[in-house]
Formats: sequence, structure tokens, C-alpha cells
Amino acid sequence: MFRGSYTARVDEKGRLKIPAGFKRLLDEKYGETDFYITSQTGRQAKIYPMKEWERIEAMLMEKPSMDPTKQKFLDRSNHYGQVQQPDAQGRILIHPLLRTEAELVGEVKVCGYLTYLEVWNAETFLRTRIEERPYTEEDEEAMARLGI
Repeated sequence: MFRGSYTARVDEKGRLKIPAGFKRLLDEKYGETDFYITSQTGRQAKIYPMKEWERIEAMLMEKPSMDPTKQKFLDRSNHYGQVQQPDAQGRILIHPLLRTEAELVGEVKVCGYLTYLEVWNAETFLRTRIEERPYTEEDEEAMARLGI
């Protein structure tokens, strides 16, 4: 499971070196793997080991082809998405369209979300995920209802 966060950099060519803590887990659990890098909003990049993305595709295959939510999800996932392979140094390329829209240049935040990674512009993450969405008593109650 991917957990925690690291600060990293996206270089001038749009390549992200996966932080060592996540890279170690990727190597242990998935071996050498391709990644599907996508987004549904364009605000961040989601990096899925191909095995995890294929699980999502399998679930989607079970849904009706004309389901509007499925269509919307796939429209966005395909618009921003590309399959990428890490280079010899363990860097992966983030598609220029997604990189530009999510402002993924220089310092970025790489967060673990159990089965995938999210890459955020560091300032955007702090503002939109932490400051603008405080953790409330209602959140604590909802988590308690989930048994956590």
C-alpha cells in the first residue's frame, strides 16, 4: 500500500523521479511495470501501476457501455492519460497536457493513496487539500461510522 507523502521534482523535460520510499514498494510489489498516468480533473496526476489500472478497467467493463458516469470517467481518463515506462534512472514522463494543466513543474508533492500515487503542484496541494478542506468533527463521525 502506498502511504505518506514526499517532496520531489519534475524536471524541465517533464520527468518525475519516483521517491525512493514509493519506488521500493513498486519494485517489491509490481516488479518492472508500466504505469498509467491520468487525471479526472486536470488538477493532479494519478500514477497507477498497470496492474491497478487494469483492475479499474475490469470493474468498468462490467458496467453498461452507455452509463453516463462511466463515459465521463473514461473521457477524462483518456484525455489526460498515457501509458508510460520508467527510464533507466527510474523517472517517468508526465504527459505535457496534464503537466501544463496541473502546473507540475519544479517542486511537487507525491502522495500515496493506497493503490496509486498522486502528484500535485506543492502549493496547490496545500491550498486545496489541506487549507480549504479542514478535517472536521463531521469527518471524524463519518470515519467512526466506517469503523475507523
